[in-house]
Amino acid sequence: MLHIFVDADACPVKSEVYKVAKRYELKVTLVAASWMRIPESSRVALEVVGEGMDVADDWIAEHAGADDVVITADVPLADRCVKKGAYVLGPKGKPFTEDNIGAALATRNLLAELREMGEVKGGPPPFAKKDRSLFLQQLDQAINAILRKQS
Repeated sequence: MLHIFVDADACPVKSEVYKVAKRYELKVTLVAASWMRIPESSRVALEVVGEGMDVADDWIAEHAGADDVVITADVPLADRCVKKGAYVLGPKGKPFTEDNIGAALATRNLLAELREMGEVKGGPPPFAKKDRSLFLQQLDQAINAILRKQS
């Protein structure tokens, strides 16, 4: 059964995930380093994995599988989940796929090196209303595609 996993510590679209999951009666697991408030629902769970480098990522990569949805901005985690057959979506609505994950990893690594050298400062543009809208559209499309494939 389709399950939504959320890399929750810095995710700006948790409330959107709850709404869409409720509409489709899907289970959601938020994975975080510390406790956070979640809706009172038997379909929403919080998995607190504790502090540490990549602990939440490792938990998600271990539990997510084919035809699950993973919400993350973490490109290496996206790569791991795509390889397992999960549908991976960034919080700004960008899907990570087998076709684009290599370029996303290369870009991430290049920008990290440029930041270390002091060539690039700052980060991505701020989260905008259009990002939230695109995320909702892409999440709905992903769920419908997976449900069609399963039936």
